[in-house]
Amino acid sequence: MSKNYITFAEAINKATIQSMELEKNVFVFGIGVDKHGNIFGTTKDIKEKFGSDRIFDTPSSEQALTALAAGAANAGLRPILIHQRLDFMIYSFDQIINWISLWSFKSSKKSKMPLTIRAVVGKGWGQGPQHAKSLHTIFAHIPGIQVVMPSTPYEAKGLLLSSIFSNDPTIFIEGRSLFSMEEEVPKEPYFIELGKAKICKKGEDITLVSFGSAMPTALEAAKDLSALNLSVEVIDLRTIKPLDITTILQSVNKTRNLVVYEPGWKSFSISSEIIATVSENIGSELLNNPKRLCWPDSHIPMSTPLEKEFYPTKKELINEIKLTLKK
Repeated sequence: MSKNYITFAEAINKATIQSMELEKNVFVFGIGVDKHGNIFGTTKDIKEKFGSDRIFDTPSSEQALTALAAGAANAGLRPILIHQRLDFMIYSFDQIINWISLWSFKSSKKSKMPLTIRAVVGKGWGQGPQHAKSLHTIFAHIPGIQVVMPSTPYEAKGLLLSSIFSNDPTIFIEGRSLFSMEEEVPKEPYFIELGKAKICKKGEDITLVSFGSAMPTALEAAKDLSALNLSVEVIDLRTIKPLDITTILQSVNKTRNLVVYEPGWKSFSISSEIIATVSENIGSELLNNPKRLCWPDSHIPMSTPLEKEFYPTKKELINEIKLTLKK
């Protein structure tokens, strides 16, 4: 495969364009998708390449847009519905939970729902409580929905292509703070398996599980701890639902220590699910109690100084790992 360096936002853009080249039934719609800014550049040049029949702007009516996406998917199309902020999806919970998630179940899997909903989490630069929520835990709780949270440009492209060509509905959550990240990505289409985590760094002393916008900090913390002769194995979940618990259990069975670093609220979280499952399966093998570092159970402040205090830092993560290991 030939490769080139592109940003996270460009990787989303390339995956979308290539999916539309591969399949004529793929189309894109949402508020502002073909307007100035092009959803932070992720829908750039698509209208020029494919025309207004396959990408189009819409009114501000999240319920109607989601119902349209569900109907199109049921009719054999592969819609990509885009929300500039994940918070806006709250208006469409009825359609997602009572329609889309149930479709395959109610038809005994005879009907498909090849629908992808992209949503951006606006962490940083004073987005505040109505533009920065990450509701991945809510969606992961609902049967019949896949939840994907990439952490790099390479993952963004491969996971989005896999989501678009999946026959199950997928919530594809993107951290706005990752959009400028750049790395080498193949030019050709490729697919990353949904429900399969990646071990980003091998280690022996402790397992660190993370995903999405928290991953860069997790990797930096693991690197800093290496200088202290602490060997951290880092797992990037990539997909929240399905959850690759097998990879987690294999790692923790080796290290016998666990910390989960999550870009979301602490109570009733993905980190809670992971720790509970590990404890149920191999809890007696652990050397120390597992820990988690998450957002505090509070709404996200808009003030820049308060926002900086809200999000957990690399220093806090390092301290959490050292406390777990009693170092």
